[in-house]
Amino acid sequence: MTVPTRHFDALIIGAGGAGLNAALQLANAELRVAVVSKVFPTRSHTVAAQGGVNAALANVMPDSWHWHMFDTVKGSDYLGDQDAIEFMCREAIPTVYELEHAGVPFSRLADGKIYQRAFGGQSQNFGGEQAARTCAAADRTGHAILHTLYQQNIRARTHFFDEFFALDLVRDAEGVICGALVLEIESGQPLLIEAKAILLATGGWGQVFRTTSNAHINTGDGAAMALRAGIPLMDMEFFQFHPTGIAGKGMLISEGTRGEGGYLINKDGERFMERYAPRAKDLASRDVVARAIVTEVKAGRGCGAQGDHVLLKLDHLDEALIAQRLPGIRELSKIFAGVDPAVAPIPVFPTAHYAMGGIPTDRFGRVAVPAGRGEEIVAGLYAAGECACASVHGANRLGGNSLLDILVFGRLAGKDIIEFVKENPYQRTTDPLSLELALARLTRWDRQDAGISVATLRAEFRKCMEDHAGVFRTEEVMAEGYQKLCELREQLAEVRLTDHSKVFNTARIEALELVNMIDVGLSIAVSALHRRESRGAHSRPDYPARDDQAWLKHSLYYRDGDRMDYKPVRTKPLTVESFPPKERVY
Repeated sequence: MTVPTRHFDALIIGAGGAGLNAALQLANAELRVAVVSKVFPTRSHTVAAQGGVNAALANVMPDSWHWHMFDTVKGSDYLGDQDAIEFMCREAIPTVYELEHAGVPFSRLADGKIYQRAFGGQSQNFGGEQAARTCAAADRTGHAILHTLYQQNIRARTHFFDEFFALDLVRDAEGVICGALVLEIESGQPLLIEAKAILLATGGWGQVFRTTSNAHINTGDGAAMALRAGIPLMDMEFFQFHPTGIAGKGMLISEGTRGEGGYLINKDGERFMERYAPRAKDLASRDVVARAIVTEVKAGRGCGAQGDHVLLKLDHLDEALIAQRLPGIRELSKIFAGVDPAVAPIPVFPTAHYAMGGIPTDRFGRVAVPAGRGEEIVAGLYAAGECACASVHGANRLGGNSLLDILVFGRLAGKDIIEFVKENPYQRTTDPLSLELALARLTRWDRQDAGISVATLRAEFRKCMEDHAGVFRTEEVMAEGYQKLCELREQLAEVRLTDHSKVFNTARIEALELVNMIDVGLSIAVSALHRRESRGAHSRPDYPARDDQAWLKHSLYYRDGDRMDYKPVRTKPLTVESFPPKERVY
C-alpha cells in the first residue's frame, strides 16, 4: 500500500494541555509543528478539569513553593522524585502567570489578584489554617485553560490534524523513531507523518475501568504505542480513584466542593472523615478519602436503598457562593444525579480518575529508559501530561497538581524540542518494514469471518479491571484477575468487525482502542500484583504497611513477557534539603 507522507519539524500526538502548551512554544519559535488529535482539540480531556491548578502565589495567605514541594512529596507517599517535584513547584508560579497573560480568565479576589481555594493535601502550616494554593476559574479551570491554549495556537499557526487516530510509531533503518502512522477517521485512509522530534501527549487511560470520570477517548493510546516500541511503563500500579464521583455514574464532583466548605456524611449523618483524618478531615489526600468512603460502605454505613454510597453536603453553603464558584458542579449534579446541591446532598462514591504512572521521562519531557546501571535518553522521543511519568506524583497525586504537571512539562518539553531540532536538522526516512508492521495493525481488522464483538470483550475486560485492580487489592484477587486478563488478551485474535466501511468507521477506532486498553490494563495488573506493600493509591490489605526498605523504588513494566524491573527513587532535590520518608498522616 502506498501511504501519503507529510514532514514537520515536530509531531505532537494529543491536543490536551500538555500537547498544546508544547505546540505553542514550538510554533512561537517558528518551527513547523503538527498536532494530531483523535477529537477536535477543545474536546480533549483537559477540558474536564474542574478544581484548579496549584501554584504558591500566596494571594490568600502566606505560602511558598517549598511548602508546595513538601505537600507534593508527602502526598506522593515519598515515591515521587524530589528533584522533579522541586522543579515543578518552582515552575508553577511563572507558568500560571504566563497563562494569565495568555488570556486565561481566572476567578478574581476583591483586590483583583487570582482567586485561590483550599484543596486536599495542602499544608495546615500557617496558624493551623488550610493553605489556599489552587488557582481556579470557577469550577471550569481546565476548560478555560484549554480554550485559551487552542486560541493561542491558532494565532501561532500550528498545523492541526483533527480527528486523526495515531496507529503506531515508526522507525528508520537504524531503529530511530522518526514519526508515526496515523489514520484519518473521516476517510479511513492512513497517513505517514515524519518529524525530527515526536511528543506523546495522549492523556490517561481511565476507560480501562468500568466506572470512571474519564472521557471515552482516554484509552491509553500513547502508553500502548510506547509499549509496542519496547519502552517500559513506570509505576503503573498507582491509579487514583477520585473519592467523589456521582454514585453509579462516575462523573466527577470536584474536590473544589470540599475546598469551598462541603463535607461528607454517612447514613447516620456523621462527618466520618474526622475518624480517618482528624486534622485535614474532608481535605485529606485523595487516596485517604477514597478508602474511607469504601470502608464506610463496607461497614454498613452507606446511604441509599442499597447502602452503596455516601453523601456530599453543600446545602449548608450560601446559594450565591455555589452559583458563583461551583456552577458546573451544580449543573452536573442536576443532570446526572437528579439533585440540586444547593438544596440536597449529592450521592458520591470513588471513581477511576487518574494515572500516576506512565512513560518514564526526565524533567524535560525526554523519554528515558534503563541502560546498564543508568538511563538512556530515547533520541527525539518525548512524553508529557498524564501519559508520561516524570514522577512528580509518585504513589498518589494531589488535587490541583494535574493541570500543573501537564502545563509545566508540556512547556518544558516544547522548549527542549526546539534545541533538539536545532542540533538535529535533518529528517530521517521511515524504514519500509517498520511502516509495514504499523499498517498491519490496521489491515488486521479487514478480516470478515465470524468472531467475538469488540463490545463484548471490552465490557468483560473493564469489569475484570474494576473487580481485580480497584481501590483494595489482595494477592488472591489480583492473581485471579491477571489470569483472566491473559485469557482476554488471547481472545483479541478472535475479535472481528461487522462494519468494514471506510468513512467515519468508529467501530474500527473502538477496536484499535481496545487493543491499547488491554495492553495498558495488563501493565496495571502485573505491576500491582508484584508490589507487596501499601503505598498511596495502591492499597493491599494483605500487606497493609508501607515498606520503604524493600519497596521505595519505581516499577517498570515491559510488554514482552509481562516482565518487571525496578529503579531507585531520586530522593535528592535540586537546591534544598530532601524530605526523608515518614508516616503520612492528615
